[in-house]
Amino acid sequence: MNPPSSTRPVVRVALGQFAVGREWQDNAATVVRLMREAGAAGAKLLVLPEGILARDIADPDIVLKTAQPLDGPFMQEVLAASRGSDLAVMGCIHVPAGNGRVFNTLVTVRDGAIIGAYRKLHLYDAFRVKESTNVAPGDEIPPLIEVAGLKVGTMTCYDLRFPEMARRLALDGADVITAPSAWVRGLGKEAHWEVLVTARALENTCYVVATGECGERNIGASMVVDPLGVAIARAAEAPALVFADIDPARIAHARSVLPVLANRRFTAPELTRGE
Repeated sequence: MNPPSSTRPVVRVALGQFAVGREWQDNAATVVRLMREAGAAGAKLLVLPEGILARDIADPDIVLKTAQPLDGPFMQEVLAASRGSDLAVMGCIHVPAGNGRVFNTLVTVRDGAIIGAYRKLHLYDAFRVKESTNVAPGDEIPPLIEVAGLKVGTMTCYDLRFPEMARRLALDGADVITAPSAWVRGLGKEAHWEVLVTARALENTCYVVATGECGERNIGASMVVDPLGVAIARAAEAPALVFADIDPARIAHARSVLPVLANRRFTAPELTRGE
């Protein structure tokens, strides 16, 4: 864990909520526009939704038909747009796994390079959906990514329902946990989203930056929750670019008055880590 400190600067983050379409070219254009707007507003981190390569709710196999490698044309456009910028950009695309399935991969880019790639661990086999039909699970928790002096851990959507993963990231030193998501609509699902995002922040005394896809199938509702469980930024159900300031002094204060990480009685979860 990072020691308490109030000397690190405040860092602006952006949440780029949008409805993903079927054509990757259109989605890439949206991503590039959001990158430009977030950078112009002084953000150092832009978190995009899950599945930003392509979406068609009438075609459950679209992830297989549209998957691209990390050096494919979608990522090439994003990487080109990031050159010369210190803005870190996170979002999930489907990448061929070589076995008739794909990996749901959370990719982070900055200044023309991929600086992180996390394959979703917990697949959404719930509420009559079976993500594992077309998607292979990852098997490693990724290293933290440094963004403007912050240590950032990454999760994807359904991972939010597994507190041991967020706890492991916090114990590894995460100041912020990001969660690109495509939270599916349903009875009570908006409440699940808010409770889970808030719980992951409060129980680990870190910020959680959770960006949801909006549109016909998904709820949107992107939000940032601070280390004491306060929602400091929100989007509704429509496309939006919202901002929040991550304050290391707030993390230090939370961990001083609510030292749950220091007070815990159980060891860290046994999760493997990529190199």
